[in-house]
This record gives sequence, C-alpha cells and structure tokens, in this order.
Amino acid sequence: METTVYVARRIRTLDAGKPEAEALAVRRGRVLAVGTKAEVLEAAGEGARVVDFGSAVVVPGLVDAHAHLAGLGRSLTVARLEGAGSVDEVIQRLADAPSTSFQGDWLIGKGWDQNGWPGQGFPGRAELDARFPRTPVYLTRVDHHAAWVNGEALRRAGITRETPDPAGGRILRDAKGEPTGVLVDNAMDVVAKVVSPPTDEQLEARLSAALERCARVGLTGVHDAGMDLRTFRLLQTWDMAGRLPVRVYAMADGQGEERHTYLELGTYGGRMLEMKSVKFLLDGALGSRGAALHEAYSDAPGETGLLLMEPEELEARALAFMQRGFQVCIHAIGDRANTLVVDTLIRAGAATGTKALRHRVEHAQILRPEDIEKLGAAGLVASVQPTHATSDMGWAETRLGVERLKGSYAWRSLKEAGAVLALGSDFPIENPDVLAGLYAARTRQDAAGRPEGGWLPRERLTGQEALEGFTVGPAWASFAEERRGRLAEGMDADFTVLSVDPVSDEAKALVDATVVATVVAGREVHLHSTTLPTAL
Repeated sequence: METTVYVARRIRTLDAGKPEAEALAVRRGRVLAVGTKAEVLEAAGEGARVVDFGSAVVVPGLVDAHAHLAGLGRSLTVARLEGAGSVDEVIQRLADAPSTSFQGDWLIGKGWDQNGWPGQGFPGRAELDARFPRTPVYLTRVDHHAAWVNGEALRRAGITRETPDPAGGRILRDAKGEPTGVLVDNAMDVVAKVVSPPTDEQLEARLSAALERCARVGLTGVHDAGMDLRTFRLLQTWDMAGRLPVRVYAMADGQGEERHTYLELGTYGGRMLEMKSVKFLLDGALGSRGAALHEAYSDAPGETGLLLMEPEELEARALAFMQRGFQVCIHAIGDRANTLVVDTLIRAGAATGTKALRHRVEHAQILRPEDIEKLGAAGLVASVQPTHATSDMGWAETRLGVERLKGSYAWRSLKEAGAVLALGSDFPIENPDVLAGLYAARTRQDAAGRPEGGWLPRERLTGQEALEGFTVGPAWASFAEERRGRLAEGMDADFTVLSVDPVSDEAKALVDATVVATVVAGREVHLHSTTLPTAL
C-alpha cells in the first residue's frame, strides 16, 4: 500500500500535544505520522510519494454540520432566483430557465427573497399567471419555508378560498380571501405533494453534482439535516460501491410518514455513510415570519410565527427515536421554539437516559438568555450557521427589535454557557463555501467588510474557535471525535488544504482564498487546477 507524505507551510493539527507540524504521512486511509518533514519522511520509509503544497496550510477535514445534499443538487439544476432584485427579474429568469428546471411539466425554482425587492412585500400569483398560464410553477423562498406558486399549481393542488390553513402553515390571502399564491411552512406541502417527483436519472445527477461541489469547496464531510428515504437508499448503494467522495452523517427525516420506516430500520453505519440521528422541525424561518416567538414580531403586530407540530407530538416523536438509540436533532429558530426544544430535549433525554446521544438544537438562532444558559448546562449541541447571521443582519432588527437581538445568533454566548458548537451553512439556503462560513464566524461582516467592527461583535469567534467549529465540533456532534476532527497518528486521513491560514492570517484573506485540495480517507477527491501541488 502506497504511503504519501504531504508537506505544507503549516499543518494545524488541532491536537493539543502537537498543534502545528510541517508534514504528515498517510497510509491505508489513516494518518501514519505527523511532525517535521524529516521525522515524517523517516516514518514513511523509502519509496513514499511526496506532495509539497508549498505555502498552503493544511487543516483537519472541514465538515458542514447542517446541510441538505438533495436540496443542493436540486438548486444546482433548477431556476436560480437568488439575488433577483424584483418580481420582474424573477419572471425573466424563469423564462430563461434551463430544461433541467422541470420536473415533469412543473417549472421549479428556488431562492427568491422579497426582503431584497422594492417594498419588501410578498409576491402574488398574478405575475406568474401572466407569463405561465398553463405551466404549474413552484418556487421556494431562499429559506425553504415559503413557496410562491401560480394559479395552475393551486388548481392542481385543489387550493381555493375555502381551503383552510393547515396546522403549522399559512395560505396567504388577498383582501377578498383569495389565495395569493404564497404558502408558508406546512401549507407548502399541500402543493409539494402534487409536484412531479424527479426521475431516478435526475436524482442521481443532482446528488452527484452536490457531492462533487462539497469536495470542491473543501468539505470532507456533511451532516445532512433531514434525509428522505429515497435519497438515503441511493447513497447506501453508492457507499457500498465505494462511490461517495465525502462522508455523510445523515439525519433521518422525522417530519413526515417516512419516520415510521426509519424507526423500524433503526440506526445505520456504513463506510462513508452513517445514519444515527433524526431531524424534526418545530418552527419556520425568520424571513418569512414563521419563526415561533414568545412575543409578536416587531414589524407585524399580532403575528408570533408558527409551530409546525404540537409540542406534545414533538416530545412523543423524540421519545420514540431516543428509545431506538437515535440522536435527536430539532430545528428551532424563534425564541419560543428554542424554549420548547431545549426543554423537550432535556426532559426526553432524562426520561430515556440518553444524554450520551448528544442531542442537538439545529440553528439555535434566537434565544432568551435563560435558555442559552439552560442549553449549555445540559450539554446540548448548538448546531449554528455563521452565514445566516451575515445574510439576515440587514433586516433581523426590523423583525425582532433591539432587545431580542441580544440573544440572536449568539455563538459566543452559547459557547460560554457550555454548549458544543457545530458550525455549518444550511446549504442550499446559504452557499456551501466553507471559507465564507469561517469568515462570517470570525467577523460577522459581509464580504466587503460591512458593518465596520462586525454585527453584534461580542458574539464573534476567534479564528481558532471558528476552525474548531467546522472540525472538532462536528466530530463530537457525530460521535467521531476519536477518529476525526484532529490530525494525529491513527486518525482518519481527512484534511483540507487552503491557500491561507484560517487562524493567523487576516480574516479578510478568507474572502478570496482558494481550496487547494480536499483529502478524504487518504483519497485526493479534489485538487485545484491552478494550484496543483508539486510531487517530488
């Protein structure tokens, strides 16, 4: 078996006994040795392949702790609406959409955000109907917690003025009571269930593209937050065939009827694919005013958001999965949702004796100070997404007011309270670029450096803490801390090579930095074409 020695300007091991090194050797997918170049070459023995990355920096494999592979694959092929500045621009993008944007005869798009449009009001079906009178159109909002559809889509779903709002959802209506074409949270499902599903070929192409993108941006692993059974079965097949380029820690989709099958199957551990956890959603998103708040939205008196299931149902599902040995991960954005989730995980964990399963709060976005302390004291994982803060900072205060911002996107406060931070992106809601996540975690600024000093700067993380959040944190949150998250002898040979040092170089250097290489289990799954290493 070939041994490869990798040399770089610096290797940040995150191993307390040897935090920095010049070289590391890899054999049979594991780290053979870490140290000076001379030490590692001696350990590798004669005939070892040597790769010199020059001025690049090696870090333990970067892992996105909250993402959606099927969603990323879908977003790479359907109509892209991110950054559209108006309804008219959305319509034009749809008119120019590629053929891959269709599922059956349904035109699919994603990424619209009314917060970036004049007036910031929700769109309506009329604009879509004028351009697409007979083609059903289904467009998900940037946060995936609202959908914009046309009249044909409403007709196929049987939605009329008499259709009641489903539990945990809202059908927006005009002054006459007619559906406007915007569906929030659980109301999306009424239309989604009649949308033509992707073909097997489409699903395979999408997942392949998503996994390739992950490797290209430097990710050695992804925690998939709510995987449907069809996707899981396909990835199982690929894993058994050795086709997965990155590791996938899958959370079973616990929201729909497939949860019964997952409960029956139990947990799963493959070579590159694991499913030891389950994901539930309790509330919606802040941008669509679906996040469940204790008090009304500052910009919508009387509205407090949505609970996507009753708290009693959430607890019953959590108990059932905990008893089957699943780690329970629950989406909570609003402060009311976070109160309920923290209490539920503590209570259910105690009832089942499963604190060791490291239950997780996904997003942990807006919390009251007392719930931050409670979450940390309970040893729960806070699975947070740094780029959500920099995406939302322009309008979050309008939604919440100044006082509630004190417990919002509060990474440092959560860490100081004792929570384990596992950082991610929530792609495709955000870009899967992990360098952007490292930058946002350190600066709480956009790519242009705004606002000066960072938004709510007390909650920034240091470069070291940000790196740990994408390495050590996800490893702990997936029970892999003895195998990954650090670079030490015997650990899995998962590492990412960057053109900059994410800890000691200035944070702004991350904006234009390059992922030089991605190595998973000793396999080079990505090498940047313009910065190829030198093999000696």
